[in-house]
Amino acid sequence: MSAFRPRGEVDEDMRKTRSQKGFTLIELLIVVAIIGIIAAIAIPNLMNAMDRSKQKRSMADMKAMHNAIEQYAVDVNYYPVSTSLTPIASIGASALGLEPNYIRVVPTRDGWGGPYYYGSDAAGVGSDYTIVSYGKDKKPSPNSRGATGDFDCDIIFQNGVFTAAPEGAQN
Repeated sequence: MSAFRPRGEVDEDMRKTRSQKGFTLIELLIVVAIIGIIAAIAIPNLMNAMDRSKQKRSMADMKAMHNAIEQYAVDVNYYPVSTSLTPIASIGASALGLEPNYIRVVPTRDGWGGPYYYGSDAAGVGSDYTIVSYGKDKKPSPNSRGATGDFDCDIIFQNGVFTAAPEGAQN
């Protein structure tokens, strides 16, 4: 046998070694690019879903507080009195008269970790009430009325109705 092989001829041993090699650099770059594109699409959607769940949790907490406040009002004929919008944690749920008779534990933090605020009428007679979550940014929003489309918008619950609440796609 000669050591010289004409062009194009490949023996059995060379075929085996070629088929046993790993991926080419181009193939690896294509896979990394595809993973990057999928991540670029998935991560913002995941973050949006997490914020939506925090909104829904906050709204569910507000409804639970509403139920407790309404039960309290049925028993004493007025809503718990707090003449200014104050964080529930600083008022104290027992001072409001809600814990533990009407709700086991009054939520004090919304889905983003900001405080819930409670206030009743300024006259102090307990004729109406408001529960507020300032949303993701934890700051009052000047344009929070009706349906909101931003996670930073306030969620406001007054006298059994959401007067500012998320609706549709959120930013």
